Amino acid sequence: MIHPSKSPIVLVAARTMAPAIQVMAFYVIIHGHYSPGGGFQGGVLLAASLLLLRLALGDRVGRQQVTTGKATLWSAAGALAFAGLGALALAGSGNFLDYAAISWLGAEPAAARYYGMLIVEVAVGVAVAGALVSIYDDLLLGSTREDRGGS
Repeated sequence: MIHPSKSPIVLVAARTMAPAIQVMAFYVIIHGHYSPGGGFQGGVLLAASLLLLRLALGDRVGRQQVTTGKATLWSAAGALAFAGLGALALAGSGNFLDYAAISWLGAEPAAARYYGMLIVEVAVGVAVAGALVSIYDDLLLGSTREDRGGS
């Protein structure tokens, strides 16, 4: 169990920096399909902000935001969304993740690629953030049954 920091500087810095890191993470995820960055980098930033709060405020307060069960669910949902979009492209007689093969309500191929890449970036970001938080909780804090039940 990690105890909260006794330093007011660490507490204030963590509470101030975490939301700013989360906003940057969402920006990197959302704009990753046409600019540098993407789902992996944004997911790592999102996980880092959550782990910063766990380290500074203690694991009990940190797990109130995102429990281990929720993080595992994020990881699975992101991976399933990624695979599901690829399967939709295969069903549309295209290659895996060939977004133009997916019918997006009659959208042009360029628009279909745009939205397809956006969905993949969000799915990867959610999967990476969930996986990193789950790994941290499992390795360093040790999961118990009640931690997993809080999803």
